[in-house]
Formats: sequence, C-alpha cells, structure tokens
Amino acid sequence: MVEFFINENDSGQRIDKFITKALPQLPKSMMYRLFRKKDIKINGKRCDISAVLAAGDKVTVYVKEEVSAGKQHDMSFMNSSGEIDIVYEDDNILVVSKPVGVDSHSNGTSHEDTLINRIKKYLCDKHEYSPESESSFAPALCSRLDRNTAGLVTAAKNAAALREVNQAIRSGQLHKIYHCITVSPLPHKQGKLTAWHRKDEGRNIVRIADEPFEGSREIITGYHVLAAKGGLSLVEVELFTGRTHQIRAHLAHIGSPILGDGKYGNIQANKRYGEFRQALCAYSLRFTLDEASPLAYLNDISIEAPTPDFEKKYQFG
Repeated sequence: MVEFFINENDSGQRIDKFITKALPQLPKSMMYRLFRKKDIKINGKRCDISAVLAAGDKVTVYVKEEVSAGKQHDMSFMNSSGEIDIVYEDDNILVVSKPVGVDSHSNGTSHEDTLINRIKKYLCDKHEYSPESESSFAPALCSRLDRNTAGLVTAAKNAAALREVNQAIRSGQLHKIYHCITVSPLPHKQGKLTAWHRKDEGRNIVRIADEPFEGSREIITGYHVLAAKGGLSLVEVELFTGRTHQIRAHLAHIGSPILGDGKYGNIQANKRYGEFRQALCAYSLRFTLDEASPLAYLNDISIEAPTPDFEKKYQFG
C-alpha cells in the first residue's frame, strides 16, 4: 500500500493522470485493474478513474511493496550548468532567453545540460523547487524552441500556472513575436500567410503546401518587414498557429528562407554570408488573458528578449 497527500501542485488533475506520474513504475494495465477492483481510494472512499483531486485529499493505492517502493526522484538536473538569462520572473512563471546551441528538453541522449534542467537547478538552488516534496509536479516549459533558435521560453513554477499558460497558448491568448533575417524579399511589406503543414516524424522535417493534403493541418503566419538592406530583410513574424518548424518552413515555401537555415534555407546564400545557424529569435511575448485568470496581471507586461546577435551584426537600423 502507498499513500499520497495531495498538495496544490497535485490538485486539479484527474486521479489516473496523477498516479501515472506519481508511480511511473506501475503499468497502466495494472492501474486500470486496481480501479476496477476499487483498490484506489480518495480519502478512504472508492473513486472513479476520472475523479479530480483537490488539495488536502489522501490517495491510497493498494499495490504490492515492489510496485509501491516509492518514486525515485531524478536529480540529474543538478549536473546542468544552471546558467540562464532571466528576462522576467514572478511567483508563477519564469521567462528566460534561450541561447543558440542549447536543447529545450532532452533529445533522448544522456545529455543533461538542457534548458529545462538549468531552470530546475536554478529553482532548486533558490529553494523554490524540491523534488522530494512533489509527487507528480516538476517545473515545466510551456513552449520550446529548436536547438539553434534563440529567444524567449516560458516556464511554469507551479501546476496552476502551467495549466493557465498552456490554456492561453491553446486559445490564442499568448502572442509570440519573432525576429528573423530572410535572404530574399517577402511579397509585401506586411501580410498574413496561410498554408498546410505536415511533419515527417522519422526525418524531423515538415512539408508545406498551398492546398490541404493527407495528414496536413492549416498554418497561419503573420509578417512585417522592418528593414531591408543588401538583399537581406529583417522581418517581424507573429505565429497564429504553432507547428513544428513553422516559421522556417513557411518562409522557405514562399521563397524567402531564413539566413543560416541548413534545413529549409538557401545553402549558397548561407555560405556567402558565412551563416550556418538560423537567424531566428523568439523576440517578444504578450498575454491577453481573461480578467478572471489568476495570471491576468501579465496582461500589463510586455516581455522582450535582448536584441539578437544577428540583428546587431547586420545593422539594419
């Protein structure tokens, strides 16, 4: 038998989701069987698999000792550098400027120096995060950037903030602005592009088309040309949808690839300028949350990253 006492970070989620995270060694088939046998209880009472937990609840799971031996807290994040550039921080969220060359999450290797691990180490050192006191929650990124894309990434310090920010992303209440340099002019000074997108998971590349095709989803990308110089354009981009490699692939699709992009870009132009990492930065973000949201105070804050190195280098001012 194992017992869990639900804190604020554990509350507000279905009990099956909680158990999956709190007891990762418990096979899902066994968990479902325990529910059917009424061997999972909340406050000593039988519960349904869809029951939602509240702070103060006691969850009891009747399993054998070897299965309920306790969650081994992964402390490998303490081996990360802990170096982060904080742009904004409060009790609920943390916005950092991710440098080029750092993965947002682990890519399946043993590499531990990821952005989320740096954030966990930072919060642990501040005594704002203690893995031992959490059953199912850990600070999490609400968005991610490619390894070679710099800029703003939002992380949630608690479960309530994570739910709020993720909901804001789904409902279009988190507006993300990017800056990039393209090697060919865009069709107009500003506009909104629409296309269809599908990711090839095996090759980690996406296909873009002007018409729907099998497995595709619509993408919408807004742009505003800020400056042009010597064949290059400094462009502000707003994402209205958030698909894999959307900006890079969409701009390449219309003939205006991003400078330095080795996957979708113009290889000859990249060689000519000596750029081999995409000139793309998540530059600013703004919330437009409902007034009832506990994070509505963020509506009054505009968060901007430091001026990207590529923007300084080509001096568009």
